[in-house]
Amino acid sequence: MDKQPKKLPAGIQTFETIIEGGFIYVDKTRMLVDLVEKGNVYFLARPRRFGKSLTLSTLEAMFQGRKELFKGLYAEEWLNRPNFKPSPVIRLSMNKVTTKQGLDMLNNSLIKLLKDTALLLDVNISDSLSAGDLFSNLIINLYKKYNEKVVILIDEYDKPYIDYIDDLAEAEEVRNILANLYVQVKANDEYIRFVLLTGISKFAKLGVFSKLNNLTDISLHNDYAALCGITHEELLQNFPDYLELTAEKMKISTDELIVKMKDFYDGFSFNGAVKLYNPYSTLRFFVDGFFGNYWFDGGTSQMLVTYLKDKNIMAEQFHNYPVSLEFVQNPGEMDSAPIEGFLYQCGFLTLREGITNDFALDYPNREVLNAMSRLVSKNLLTRRDEDFSRCYTDTINALYTLNYEKLVSALNRLLASIPYEDYRQAEDNIIYNAYTFSPKEWFYRAAILTFFRGCGLAAVAEMHTNKGRADLVLSYKGKIWILEIKVAYKGENPAAKADEAYRQIFEKNYAKPYPNAACIGMAVDDEKRQITEYRM
Repeated sequence: MDKQPKKLPAGIQTFETIIEGGFIYVDKTRMLVDLVEKGNVYFLARPRRFGKSLTLSTLEAMFQGRKELFKGLYAEEWLNRPNFKPSPVIRLSMNKVTTKQGLDMLNNSLIKLLKDTALLLDVNISDSLSAGDLFSNLIINLYKKYNEKVVILIDEYDKPYIDYIDDLAEAEEVRNILANLYVQVKANDEYIRFVLLTGISKFAKLGVFSKLNNLTDISLHNDYAALCGITHEELLQNFPDYLELTAEKMKISTDELIVKMKDFYDGFSFNGAVKLYNPYSTLRFFVDGFFGNYWFDGGTSQMLVTYLKDKNIMAEQFHNYPVSLEFVQNPGEMDSAPIEGFLYQCGFLTLREGITNDFALDYPNREVLNAMSRLVSKNLLTRRDEDFSRCYTDTINALYTLNYEKLVSALNRLLASIPYEDYRQAEDNIIYNAYTFSPKEWFYRAAILTFFRGCGLAAVAEMHTNKGRADLVLSYKGKIWILEIKVAYKGENPAAKADEAYRQIFEKNYAKPYPNAACIGMAVDDEKRQITEYRM
């Protein structure tokens, strides 16, 4: 490579730092200029770690008239127009607000945030103990100082509210505090040029969307579907050097690397059509040079851990999950949203074009599916003092050494850990899946598949051949495993079911595409909820 490639902006959320530091910047300013020219009060919902903060930082620099930062970018022409005038900018990051230490601390933290912002902008504001009054005072006094309408950019507007997901009574109190703050945007409309709020969801109870009747929600808008995230074309255009360097490091071709990256990190969609790579995961992957669950491990997991602690679900039940346009626009409040609504708002499920409905929900990529599967498996294996790490270690060791008995033992510990209530809910779960086998069969298969994916294995369900579909196909260290599962209900012979499962692997050509595959037919005794017979 003739010259050193530009640096990777992994973890950097400030536009100025990226440009002045010589980091790669994926130019999104065409969409930002379009926003400014078409309206003035917007809301954008995107999951954590998706570039919302960088979007607001870029807008801040645009409105401030930082022309030197935009050379060669689409916004350069807009900044050089004769009628362009800079505006004072109030930028608030609700990530800075202290939560979980009492409501008084939260209110004081909001007040400190507003006073610090006023100090940064060199504006005097009152000594009120009301965050709403201070915000109003800041807007008006900033307008008076510059005799220009004010730009307001609020990052993660819902963060203090979401932090109280495990205490809905306190969340209601937090809602009242925040509503009093955000209502000042409408109250001071005459002093404001432009507003953009970002968050993970459109929580109506926060009062923003009822009070700001002129607010435009662009979360599903086709024109701004790629505002946050990296499209496949942008990946190829902006990171060719790193694609080449990483492929060399991994000893594969660039084309092979791109296919693997697409599988792991592409697939997020906010309109059902345009697909995006998660920017945080993509950059971390280039830095580290291996496929990891970066997004989940980067701070998004605790909220999900808390929420799903007592939920009886399997990761598999949310594949191609049909939803309506109404659901997508309003997936629900914290205290009333269904599980799929919560997962969608947090980014663990993303939009796909629907077949029978307006849209469908699904996991965006392998990174998110594996991370979700791992969390579900850990929840199952800790309910009865089982150890996920031990079960994981035994499974990996069994696959590596081709130890069938050890593999079955690990899977039986998994099945033994599942509460009775989960089995009872299998009838409900099957409604959301287009499988042809019985609800209990689905549940056993889903539990095992979820566990394999939680172990980070490349596991696929219902793999098609010319004569049928294998229950589970998984790969580890270049070795292919084919698993067929049958359930022996009361009065049925588990041994006969295991024979049937093993025979089906070969009669249906499940193993034909994979020479030397390890094949195992298993029978789950439904009364014991254990694999009691297997053939290999």
